[in-house]
Order: sequence, then structure tokens, then C-alpha cells
Amino acid sequence: MDLDQEHDWAAVNEALIADILEAYPPKAKKNRAKHLGVAQPAPDEAETGETAGSRCDMLKSNVRSVPGVMTIRGCAYAGSKGVVWGPIKDTVHISHGPVGCGHYSWGQRRNYYTGTTGVDSFVTMQFTTDFQEKDIVFGGDKKLATTIDEITALFPLAQGVSIQSECPIGLIGDDIEAVARKKKEETGKPVIPVRCEGFRGVSQSLGHHIANDAIRDWVLEKGDAPEGGVEPGPYAVNVLGDYNIGGDAWASRMLLEEMGLEVVGNWSGDATLAEVARAPKAKLNLIHCYRSMNYICRYMEEKHGIPWMEYNFFGPSQIAASLRAIAQRFDETIQANAEKVIARYQPLVDRVVAKYRPRLEGKSVMLYVGGLRPRHVVTAYEDLGMVIAGTGYEFGHGDDYKRTGAHVQPGTLIYDDVTGYELEKFIERLRPDLVGSGIKEKYPVQKMGIPFRQMHSWDYSGPYHGYDGFAVFARDMDLAINNPVWDLFKAPWAREEPSTSNAA
Repeated sequence: MDLDQEHDWAAVNEALIADILEAYPPKAKKNRAKHLGVAQPAPDEAETGETAGSRCDMLKSNVRSVPGVMTIRGCAYAGSKGVVWGPIKDTVHISHGPVGCGHYSWGQRRNYYTGTTGVDSFVTMQFTTDFQEKDIVFGGDKKLATTIDEITALFPLAQGVSIQSECPIGLIGDDIEAVARKKKEETGKPVIPVRCEGFRGVSQSLGHHIANDAIRDWVLEKGDAPEGGVEPGPYAVNVLGDYNIGGDAWASRMLLEEMGLEVVGNWSGDATLAEVARAPKAKLNLIHCYRSMNYICRYMEEKHGIPWMEYNFFGPSQIAASLRAIAQRFDETIQANAEKVIARYQPLVDRVVAKYRPRLEGKSVMLYVGGLRPRHVVTAYEDLGMVIAGTGYEFGHGDDYKRTGAHVQPGTLIYDDVTGYELEKFIERLRPDLVGSGIKEKYPVQKMGIPFRQMHSWDYSGPYHGYDGFAVFARDMDLAINNPVWDLFKAPWAREEPSTSNAA
């Protein structure tokens, strides 16, 4: 794509945004205009001292959604229980409040783990205090205490309990901290209260922050959790923000260990509470999902002097770059091992690219997901010759959009907290070859006759991280786009209208 084409593509997208905004009343139009834009060419590196690319940080983000429009965001409870705490496998996570929230968050993210469910691992089980009307009136502290007692009796191998507060808890003022302190004394195990009531903040992003703070205050600062394991060596690292969806963390850990690093703990996929507790003993924190775990990384840097860095294990280009960047933090032995790992997997990469790139070359993709994916998966698609037509975050902050600029081309459509109406119209007008988003968007997009991949939980596939994951990723994208079913399908607007004339 030459410069003229980039400018033409930017003009097309800017006109598209202006046209779609016309459907809103003036106030909503003015509000939403701040959240939609086009990636702009970044200043030259010679002028700024930074890597040239695109600028996407002009969008307004991390503010409340417009009332009355359909947002795809989650809540603070979802960010804490569903993302950060839920995958910690040997701890029981109580959804404290009505049954609905706990039921919705029950086993939906495919956080794989080793262990025996109901014995020493509890990720896919639901524990709830099942609030009724009387609990709202009289309070739920006693019910919470009874629930913890029952868990202690029924699951003696559980290493701790976390209390994930739902909206009513903050409204009626239950003192979950007092219950936690009392039950910790009685059971001798950590009981961690998490004030993640759903109404807090503007999205699930604050739930991540609250969950990180709970780990800081009730696990790392108090030191209650058993640390276990051997003393970490000079190559010890933590992997943060990898939730082992479809086995991602296992694929990533394999590469890190092959290059000679010792993974002290993985937060939170397939993690134990002991791994979380001994995290400050590592030499380096590696963060995959920046949005959900940067808070605890900054704390450990300030408190324990542990440096941290982002990495990206989506697609061979970023895997190789990340392995080399990680290796630079250690000695020549690790650096040499990193090159050996890259060389070992290059034949696999060559076979995958040779098989799938001819089938996917030039195909366009629109992304709308959370966490790290709107920017991290971009180069994985590009490794297959595909083009990103648009990308955006459900709950991104300004620094997320700033980081996105290094991955997308100028002229790319960028959208923040896109409404259901906007996303549908963008897809209808741009007609991408593939949409990657969440379960709420999957079926409407498919009814439009456009292939879709669920990019929150890999559509029951995976892993997508690492070299082995890239092979799965490429196969899945090919299966979606080149499925012959789409040749048999007509989108609603492409169908012929039935005749309304009456036969004589």
C-alpha cells in the first residue's frame, strides 16, 4: 500500500464515520465522535526519537458508555472474578450476591488447568451465596460466613478463598473484610475480600485494578499464602496476564523454559495461590495482557525492584522479537538459547505460512475485543498476508491506543467502546472477509454472511500463543474464511424481495 492509497483509505473511513454518526441525536453524536477515528501517520523517528508508525491515541477512552446505546463492555465484577482471580485454580472464588452473576461467569473463558476438579482445583465450579430478598434487607455477612465454613468442610485441599462482591454488597454495606479476617483466624487459610461490585468504574477494567490491589494488600503484603517450591534461581521470571485460554500459557511457558528461563508463576492461568505469593522472588516480570496486570507489575517494581516488560507471543514475527527482547535482559547463555529456539521452530513456521498464506493473502479482518488482542494479534494476521481493516477496544485506556499505533497501518479504522449499531454499520459498509470479536457479536455477524472467529476464548479452539499456537491460529482462520458454506449464503440485503403483485 503506497502513501496515496493510505490517504485514500483514511478518507474513506473518515467519511464512513461521519455518515454513521448522522443517525444519532446531536448530543450523542458529539459524544460518540470522540471515540471513532482513523489511525494517522506518526511523526518521523528522526523528529521524535520514537519508532515511526501510526498514531491512535487521539481517541477518547475509558469513560462511561452513552446511556441507551448497546455497549459490549462488562463490569468490575467480570474484570476481577472472570479474568484475574477466577483462573487461580486451588482457591475457591465465592460470587457473593445473587446467583445470576456467578452463573454468567461460570466456566465461560476456558481457562485450562491441571488438577482434579472439586478436589484441588475449582476453576470450573461455581460458588455463590445465592442472595434472596431477606439477605438484601438484613445483610449477608452471616450467610457469607456460613458459606466459607461449608467450603472449608467440603474442600479441605482448597488453599484459600476469595470473596468476589456483586453489586448488592456495595449497596447494602456488607463488611466482607471483617468476615475475611475472622474466617482467616478460624481456618488458618487466606480469605481475600475483593470489592469488585459491578457498578464500580466504567467497565471491567477497574475490576482488573481492584483485583490487583487485593492481591497486593491481602497476599503479597500480608504474606499469608504458603509460598512453597524451591528458591528461584538467577533466571526466574513471572508470566503475568496470560490466562491459559485453550492452553495459551502452556505454549508460552514451553518456549520460555526451552530458552533456559525458570517460570516462577503464571498469573492467572493454571496458577496456584503459592505461585502468586512467591512472585516477588523473580528477577523479571513478563506481562502479556498489559491492561489487566500492569498495576501489579508497577507495584512489584516500586516495592521489590523487579523490572517488567511486555511481550507478544501471537505470530512468528512477534514471537521471535519478544524472545530476543526477553533474552536481552539476561546473559549470553540465554541470548544464545533464544536464537536456538527461534531456529528450531522456523521449519514449522515455514510450513504453516506455505500452506495457509496463499489461501489468506489479502483477506481483510476487523477486530473488536478486549485486553491485549486488538493490537497483539495484528501481526499474526499480517504474518499470513492478511490486512487489518479496523480494530478497537471494549475497555481500552489511552495508553492502549498509544501502543496500538506501532502495530496498525495509517488509515486503519479505530473505534473505542463501539456500539452495536456502529459495529454493524462498519461491517456492513466495509464488508471484511473476517470479523474477530466476542460471543455477543458472533451470531449477528454470521447472519450478515461474514465469517467470524470468537477472539475472547478462541471459539473452543486454541492455543493461539507460541509457535504451536500459530499453526492452530492459521488453520482456524482458514477454516472460517474459506468454509464453502458462505457461498451458499445470502445476507439479508442481498436477498430478492418477494413479489407483492397479485396474480390475475
